[in-house]
Amino acid sequence: MADDMIDSTGFVDAVESLPEQVAAAQQTAADLDLSAVANAEHRSVLVLGMGGSGIAGDMLRAVAGAVSPLPIAVSKGYSVPRYVDGSTLVIASSYSGDTEETLSAATQAVENGARIVAITTGGALGALAQASGGVVVPCPTGLFPRAAVGALSVPIFSVMEQLGYADDMTPAIDAAQQQLAQRRDALARSADATKNEARRLARRIGRTFPLVYGGDEIGAVAAMRWKADVNENAKAPAFWNTLPELDHNEIMGWGQHGDVTRQVVSLIELRHDFEHLRTSRRIALTTDIIRETVGQVLSVRADGEGPLAQLMDLMYIGDWVSVYMAADAGVDPGPIDAIARLKYQLSKER
Repeated sequence: MADDMIDSTGFVDAVESLPEQVAAAQQTAADLDLSAVANAEHRSVLVLGMGGSGIAGDMLRAVAGAVSPLPIAVSKGYSVPRYVDGSTLVIASSYSGDTEETLSAATQAVENGARIVAITTGGALGALAQASGGVVVPCPTGLFPRAAVGALSVPIFSVMEQLGYADDMTPAIDAAQQQLAQRRDALARSADATKNEARRLARRIGRTFPLVYGGDEIGAVAAMRWKADVNENAKAPAFWNTLPELDHNEIMGWGQHGDVTRQVVSLIELRHDFEHLRTSRRIALTTDIIRETVGQVLSVRADGEGPLAQLMDLMYIGDWVSVYMAADAGVDPGPIDAIARLKYQLSKER
C-alpha cells in the first residue's frame, strides 16, 4: 500500500516539496547579476543538460520557443553545434556540476567564444562558468537531480525574461507554483486515497508497460518526463511519443501483434488546453484506431493558468504516479543503482 511505501532516502518528501522549490528558485533568480551576458548581441539560445537537468531546456523550448525572438535549441550530448560562438546564449544545466556530457559541451562552447550561464550546485561546471566570465545560478544542495525540476527550470525562464528574450515569465511561474500546490493537496500521501487520481492511475497501470502520448511540444515534454519518472522511480519499463509525429510512423506498429500488446501495454494520454485543434482531432482518431491493441486507455488532463502551469502540472502528476507505482510494487523510489554503476565504470576509464 502507498501508505507503507519504502523510501530509504526521503525521495517522496522531495517530490512533495516541489511547490516551495519553485518559489525559492524564483526568488534566487530574481537577485541574479546578469551583466556578464546581458550586453552580448545574442542571435540564438542553446540549453545544455542531461536527464533531470536537461529537461529544463525542453520545458523552455515548449513554453517559450514559439514566442521568443531568438531560436531556442536543446543539446544533450558531449558536443555543441558548429554555429555556437559569442553570439549564442548558452545555458548549461547540471545539478551536480559534474555531468560529463554537459561539462564537455560547455567547455567546447566557451572555447568557441560563448559565455555560459551555469545552473548548478557548483562542481566543475560552476568553476568553468566563473573562470570564463559567465554567470553561476546557485541551486540548493541536498536535492535529487530528478526531483529538482523547479530549481533547475525556473531560473532559465527568469534569465530569459530578464534578458528580454521571453515575456511574462514571472506571472507564469507564479501560476505554475499555485497549480503545483493545489495538485499536491490532491495527490500527496495525506490526500484522500479514494479521490487521489495518481494512486488510481498507478493501480490501473499495475504491471503493464505505460505508453505515454502527449500532443504538441507541451504534451511531448510531459510524456518524456512521465517515461523517465517510471523508469527511475518505479524501476519499470515505459515508453513515450508525441502527436502529430507518431501518426506518420508509430501508428502503423499497432495491429499485427495486438494479441500480445493488449495484455502488456497501457496507453496514457496527456491532454492540455494548448493543443492545436488538428492535434486534438488526431488524438481522438488515433485512439480509435489503436484502442483494441492496448490493454486500456487512460486520460490525464492538465489544469492551471497558462502553458507553463499546465506543463508542470502534467509533469507533477507523473511524479506522483511513479512513486505510487513504486509503492505498489514494493520498490524504493530513491536509489538509482544502475545509473550509479554506469557512472562509476565510466569514471574508471577516463
